[in-house]
Amino acid sequence: MALQVKKFLFVVFLLETCMAQVQNIGRLNLGFQGAQLNWIDNNGMIIVSNNSNFAFGFNPTRDVTLFQLVVIHQGSSTIVWSANRANLIRNSDFFIFDTTGNAYLQSGGSTIWSTNTANKGIAAMELLDSGNLLLVGNDSSIIWQSFSSPTDTLLSNQEFKEGMKLVSNPDSNNLSYSLEIKNGDMILSAGYQPPQPYWAMGKDTRKIIYQDGGNVISATLTANSWRFYDSRKVLLLQFLFSDNMDGNATWVAVLGNDGFITFSILQTGASNAFPTKIPQDQCGSPAACYPFFICYGGNKCHCPSTLSILSSCNPGNVSFCNVSQDSVELVNAGDSLGYFALGFVPPSSKTDLNGCKAFCRGNCSCAAMFFDSSSGNCFLFDQIGSLQGSGNGTQYATYIKVSSSAGIGRNQGGGGSGTNKTRLVSVIILVISTVIVIVGILCARYYNHQMKNKKLLECPKESIGEEEDSFLENLSRMPVRFSYHDLQTATNNFSVKLGQGGFGSVYHGVQLDGTQLAVKKLESIRQGKKEFRAEVCTIGSIHHLHLVRLKGFCAEGNHRLLVYEYMANGSLDRWLFRKDKGEFILDWEMRYSIHEMSSRPAMYKVVQMLEGISHVPLPPTSQLGSRI
Repeated sequence: MALQVKKFLFVVFLLETCMAQVQNIGRLNLGFQGAQLNWIDNNGMIIVSNNSNFAFGFNPTRDVTLFQLVVIHQGSSTIVWSANRANLIRNSDFFIFDTTGNAYLQSGGSTIWSTNTANKGIAAMELLDSGNLLLVGNDSSIIWQSFSSPTDTLLSNQEFKEGMKLVSNPDSNNLSYSLEIKNGDMILSAGYQPPQPYWAMGKDTRKIIYQDGGNVISATLTANSWRFYDSRKVLLLQFLFSDNMDGNATWVAVLGNDGFITFSILQTGASNAFPTKIPQDQCGSPAACYPFFICYGGNKCHCPSTLSILSSCNPGNVSFCNVSQDSVELVNAGDSLGYFALGFVPPSSKTDLNGCKAFCRGNCSCAAMFFDSSSGNCFLFDQIGSLQGSGNGTQYATYIKVSSSAGIGRNQGGGGSGTNKTRLVSVIILVISTVIVIVGILCARYYNHQMKNKKLLECPKESIGEEEDSFLENLSRMPVRFSYHDLQTATNNFSVKLGQGGFGSVYHGVQLDGTQLAVKKLESIRQGKKEFRAEVCTIGSIHHLHLVRLKGFCAEGNHRLLVYEYMANGSLDRWLFRKDKGEFILDWEMRYSIHEMSSRPAMYKVVQMLEGISHVPLPPTSQLGSRI
């Protein structure tokens, strides 16, 4: 018995699936239930209009696993209406048109969209060749229609009336735009809290006026124009958006997520937008640039100079009600700017500039203020879009509230332009001073380096009554004094020994600039600082062609070191005295010839040769006679 029930349910499910896959032409009867999975063979479309231009069904989004229930123009793939663009469904979720006449979307057991038409005498659902989706009664009366619940698109002959609203898809900053008829005019607004209007048909200079003074109640796209009517259907205004007067064309007006309304003809292949846009000014949209940036002609965006200097080009739409008012300030963004909403909202107050600034500082929700000196009008805004830098008409003094903790610093003067100019001068002076100091340090280091390597200090004749270390530091024309640490570093902690004499060992060293040294570490003498200083002065004053030059010394604590030029070919004594058999030495004839020719200019190269091979580190003066 259980097996038979299962077979029966499977057959019923198969029949329902087969029935759901039969596409409906123009009409759908009560008692329908289907998911996108059932309509894959028909591109997800449940109903098509009689002329097949429009279809109603499931349409994939950028995420191909999520879907909208839409009316779409099949030739151009343009969505003209959506039931659930803010609450997408999966391919297993159901669209249901039940026997009570209610149409709804069900996802996970919850209803996410509904026409709310249960038990209202509905007989069927119809999709017209105009793109209008209807729920009709037994007498063919319209109970519900998509034309009365638009999303972001209006079609030809679709009446847009007071109480309806177009809402764009949100942009990257989650900002949406809306179009509605209110107070006798059609108005575009940015979706801030509260909304900020930025265009009105009554102020658009491109309109044609047929009857002045009437209140707009409805508007309809007819051929190549937008026509506006009062409550008696009297034509008040007309807005021409194209020269194409094809009466059979299907036009659409779309409110995009950039805040502009564009117009195009639906046709097979694509729907190309015409150049006419609302608003006309490229800088007239709240999102023409980033918030707080200034939009200039040609849609060029620039950060206000004061904010740029203060490293706060985009303070952001943040609330200042959660921070101490002592930590916020008003920054002057400019005195000749405009803002898209100023021509559409009433002023917050009438006062002078200081009163307007005080009003904004005292209102924690105020993010920016604009002041018109000619009228005394003060405008405050909780949120702000891009500014206008090339608008015609009144231009305003603009102040933006920022947080001092953002690195701007507290403005004790109330955010005046004088204070901002003072900050600018201070920043410039600081930058110039920093550059001068850096250049000075570099020059001093270069000079010091040159002095260490080239300049010999002068030995004094005597020094009486001063400390020895201090005296050594201030001697003139003395050889350069090195620290013990410097010589440790240069010799790699005295790791490469060149030779050893009676008074100590000689080590190879290299300075930071690459200059090679021979460092003699005196180990067997017990001289005081005065005696050692005298030795250094005597040796340092000797400059002879055949002797290595003393470059400097070290007298630090018990350390006594002499620093000589380094000769790569070693000491001269290796060429004069034989130590081991087989070593080459200069014979006496060669020695005599060198001695005789060393004073002749023509033979100076021979002397240079000897200098190149000589390396005679000198001992203290008490031993000079025997070594020379």
